[in-house]
Amino acid sequence: MAVIEHALLPVRPGREADFEAAFAEARPLIAASPGFLGIEIRRPVGTGAPYLLLARWRSIDDHRTGFRQSERYRQWRALLHPFYDPVPEVSYFGDEL
Repeated sequence: MAVIEHALLPVRPGREADFEAAFAEARPLIAASPGFLGIEIRRPVGTGAPYLLLARWRSIDDHRTGFRQSERYRQWRALLHPFYDPVPEVSYFGDEL
């Protein structure tokens, strides 16, 4: 069973271009994680709306333990978290119906 990680990323207004550049730099960090299956990030359509992040993982543990407790995550966080206000909440979703 694969899971989808869902997060709405509230990027600070005026920082969108810098965030997108930082995300391009951060992408290989998550992609190198065991259990990582893919990622999508979608730009907001409206002003002030959050970005949408959808990441596919083999399991929740691959994300929570494998990635979030790794050095790669510390680098990911240093690159991306300064753009968020507030810090995003993460949800997980299972199999399609």
